Amino acid sequence: MKVLRVLNNNVVLSRDDSGQGVILTGRGIGFRAQVGQEVDPARIVQVFVPADGRDPDHLAETFAMIDQEVLRAVVIALRETGIEGRESARPTLAIAVADHVSGALERLRGGIDIEYPLRAEVQTLYGEEYDRARALLREINRLVDPELPEHEATALALHLVNAGFATGDLSFTYTMTGVIQQMLTIVGERFGITLERRSMAAARFITHVRYMFVRIQQHRQLAGEQSVISTTIRQSYPEATRTAEQLAVIVRLRMGEDLTHDEIAYLALHVARMTTEVGAAEVLQKDGSRTI
Repeated sequence: MKVLRVLNNNVVLSRDDSGQGVILTGRGIGFRAQVGQEVDPARIVQVFVPADGRDPDHLAETFAMIDQEVLRAVVIALRETGIEGRESARPTLAIAVADHVSGALERLRGGIDIEYPLRAEVQTLYGEEYDRARALLREINRLVDPELPEHEATALALHLVNAGFATGDLSFTYTMTGVIQQMLTIVGERFGITLERRSMAAARFITHVRYMFVRIQQHRQLAGEQSVISTTIRQSYPEATRTAEQLAVIVRLRMGEDLTHDEIAYLALHVARMTTEVGAAEVLQKDGSRTI
């Protein structure tokens, strides 16, 4: 790959074999580099391939504005934890995490420490991302000074969740988290059951809802193709359908989007599955037939 533009000593803009503009990061990769010069592969730590039509020039400039030691720490940590490979199509993740870490370090050096109000929700709703965030935090702390406190894993987990959406704005993820919590509360109250957030039944429901929000964000809701199946679901699970319609109202109020007929039907199916499984388990537990 050849240098197209030098942003600073650690960030250059290049082009891959397919002609796609890419961002290369690595300590000293841009030092004394000239336009048209071949990039030394040994200096490349990460290759970012902008996806979804994102402008590589703009993203490269954003990379260049971040504290370079923090960016280096984040890029290495993302690789060491297996969250990102050597090549990534999600440059906004590294940017968002590096920007957050920079701010957290500044606050810590200034004697300001904050707790995140969504910590419990993140641990229960996004268990996998939270575990990966803790590993990411450990790797970052090997490379920065001072070390960040353990509760920063909450914010990092939200950034990992947010990476599944088209936006780099965490506000959507914060709102989604609150909506999922509200949904689980409503389902539990309507069916008179206790929903354990870490249970397999709840986990499947949460996974479905998260993918539903991805479709909402990307304007790709299920519509039309599954109408026959949707009708069958509604007829088979009338109470779950009424609950799903109530959940759809919450989505409209909180997210500003109407769910399609098919989305509501599939939401009803997952409500039915979750409540049936949890309800049956509670009956068994009360009867003493089995401990869950």
